[in-house]
Order: sequence, then structure tokens, then C-alpha cells
Amino acid sequence: LVEKWKAEGRYDQEVQELDAFFERTGYPRAPRYYIIKWLVDFIKEYGVDAFRIDTAKHVEASVWDDLYKEAMAAYEQWKQDNPEARIDDEPFYTLGEVYGYAIQHEKDFPMGGGRTVDFYSNGINALINFAFKGDANKSAEELFSTYANYLHNSSLADYSVVNYISSHDDGGPFDKKRERPMEAATKLMLCPGAVQIYYGDETSRVLEVAGAEGDANLRSFMNWNELAGNTTRNGFAVQDVQAHWAKLGQFRTEHPAVGAGMHEKLADSPYTFGRSFSVNGVEDNVVVVMGTPSGPIPVSSYFADGTEVKDYYSGQTATVNNGTVTFETTADLVLIGIDYFAQAPAQ
Repeated sequence: LVEKWKAEGRYDQEVQELDAFFERTGYPRAPRYYIIKWLVDFIKEYGVDAFRIDTAKHVEASVWDDLYKEAMAAYEQWKQDNPEARIDDEPFYTLGEVYGYAIQHEKDFPMGGGRTVDFYSNGINALINFAFKGDANKSAEELFSTYANYLHNSSLADYSVVNYISSHDDGGPFDKKRERPMEAATKLMLCPGAVQIYYGDETSRVLEVAGAEGDANLRSFMNWNELAGNTTRNGFAVQDVQAHWAKLGQFRTEHPAVGAGMHEKLADSPYTFGRSFSVNGVEDNVVVVMGTPSGPIPVSSYFADGTEVKDYYSGQTATVNNGTVTFETTADLVLIGIDYFAQAPAQ
């Protein structure tokens, strides 16, 4: 590095920055702290607002805590120095990949030998949840209520998990043959927690390729041609699958209650649930019906009479009356929420 920096004419600047960093922090001049300084430089220069930490369990958890503290401070300073470029007021965010972590572990990941590690208390805001792909085989209510309970009523209450159905290196994805693409989308996108969508989940991209070995099966070409030609796979038209994902995605994006709200079952048949969210002055409510409604949908606990709500699946709007709302739809999914964007004043 010394040779490189001198050749580039920035040796003095780099050394001064390092000296200032170690003097300010008091960290020993160990390699990990040099790396932390250089990682944090990305935040200072570009306003990077989050890190995904790969194979986090291969480094002592305390190192991630040191990185997080420096990243937090750098990001807050960047927002102050760049008010016109800041996206929001959210703090720096870290997502950790700890292979084998399951939401059921809560904050105690088993490292073997009877030892557990709490990554959440060491600078990690969320961990990838390797259990979802199996848990998605449970009924929707069992899945949703269990996850909501972990995220609101356990040691994970101030943290989150990131769920997925397939990934670049998981040989056991949910619905590997893409025989249940609608169910996969519905359960992933409506489950409490955060969501990772792997490319092609939304278009039934094949996960088994003739002649491929190992993870190459999971990394097939994106099926743009199948989407354009509306190919049918396992009885599902690719365009219908993509439209299903898109509607769920829009609903989830516009309503924080979906991923972060308190969960309540409202009816068994058709299965109906509500979610409510209230954090730092932001309030949001949703009601979801998984099945074709046979009449008025009860929403009194979530929307007052006279409130105009939207079904994000059919696109229809309706007004709440006598604690219920009715949509003329034959779809087996109803996604109810206030369309805040339609009601926002013109800018």
C-alpha cells in the first residue's frame, strides 16, 4: 500500500487519515481496524446507508460491533454534511449472513461446542433467516402468527430477520420445481419480517438445469423470453405469476404494517388477518383476505367508517360502512389498505 499510495501521490493524506483515526478511537493498529477505517470511508464519501455482512460468524462478533459504531457515526455526519442528498432520517443499517441462523434461535445462535453468540447485540440489525424456506410449508396463520410473535414478543423485538424462498447458494429452496409460485409469493411477501427476492422468483425461473452441477442450478439465465412470451410452467402463466408478485410488492412497499405490524387473525374462512403499525408517529393498518370473500369484510378494528380504502389486488376502492367493506372481486386474495399516495396533495 505504501508503494501504491506513493505512486499515486496520496501517501501523506492516507497516513494522516489513519493516524487521526487511531488517535481518535484508541483502537490498536490491528488489521481489522484498518479495514474498518477503509470501509467507513465509503460512507463518508458516498453516503452508503447500509452494509450486508457476509459470513458474519467467521469473525468475532465484537468486530462487527466496532464496525457498526464507526459506521453509525460516519453516516450521521454524512447526513448533516449532505442535507440535499440524504434519503431519510433512518440510522445506518446492517444485515448479517450467519449460515444456518433461524428465527427460532432468537438472539442465541449456536456456534457449536455448547457456545452461543448474540450477533444482534454486536452491531447487527437483522439476520438472514434460513428457516423460512421450510417454515413456508406451514399454514399461513401458523407461519404469520409465529413469526409476528418472535418479532414482537421475544428477544428479537428490537430487531428483524430477512426471509427468502430461494437464493444463490441454497440447494433446498421452497418450491424448487416452481409448482406453487402463487403460494410462495403470498407467504413470503405477507410474512412478518423483511424480504429478499432472488431474481426470477417473480417469474418462475427454473432452479434445475439439465447438465448443471451444484449451485449452477440456482443461477440459470433470467427467463425474460418466457415472461415476454407468457410461457406456462406447471399450469401457471409466467405473466400471471409476475403480476401476482408485483401486486404483493406494491402493497408491501406502501404499507409498513405488512412486514412490521402487529398481527391478528380475524376469521378462519376465508382466512382473514389484520396488521397494525405505529412507530415514531407513523401509523398504518392493513387487512388481508386469503380467499374469495363471500360478503362484506369486517375491518372495524383497523379502519373507521367513512374511510376510503383500496384493494391492492383488484385495484378497486371502497368506503368503510358499518365496520365492513365490500369489493366486487373474484380473486382469491384481497389486500386492503389506505392509498396514501392517491390521497396526498399535489406537489
